[in-house]
Amino acid sequence: MQERQVTIGGTTYPLGDPFLVLATQNPIEHEGTYPLPEAQVDRFMLKIKVNYPSHAEELQILRRMTTEEISSIQPVISAEDIIRFREVVRSIYMAEQLENYIVDLVCATRAPEAYQLDELSTLIEYGASPRATIFLAFAARARAFLSQRGYVTPEDIHAVGMDVLRHRVIISYEAEADGRDVESIVSQVFAKIEVP
Repeated sequence: MQERQVTIGGTTYPLGDPFLVLATQNPIEHEGTYPLPEAQVDRFMLKIKVNYPSHAEELQILRRMTTEEISSIQPVISAEDIIRFREVVRSIYMAEQLENYIVDLVCATRAPEAYQLDELSTLIEYGASPRATIFLAFAARARAFLSQRGYVTPEDIHAVGMDVLRHRVIISYEAEADGRDVESIVSQVFAKIEVP
């Protein structure tokens, strides 16, 4: 992912811009698959949970997948627009207080006792990496852009926070034994760190 190229049969192919890696993970079936190391998982910006489709969505899936009619796919945006919008997202204003808020959220996963979250110190094996800080800021800016705002709000950070952090905070065996999951722990961090 980081090199923006793939090698197949000894030949390396550069990947064009915009570049995106999308992966799926099925929590039920693991036979023949291996979990990615945390350092590789950390390179993914977001981990989004996708629930089962609604009845109407599943009916649409059934109809699309069981007929001979093939839907035509039409682009909704050009690659050039994506590249241009990416630059606009980088220019979205984020107040210094919100930058500090993001850093506090991430640092609280690494040193919970420094943020009066002492009960989490034995529940978190590894806190979020600096990539979490970077991606939380990018994702919050992107949400502001999609909301047609030129500035980030705390709500933008909250809306994307779990998706950015759920695969970066590694919980301890003690947390698992207590029936705690990463989402409850990240939620506790968000509840404790004061919103500016």
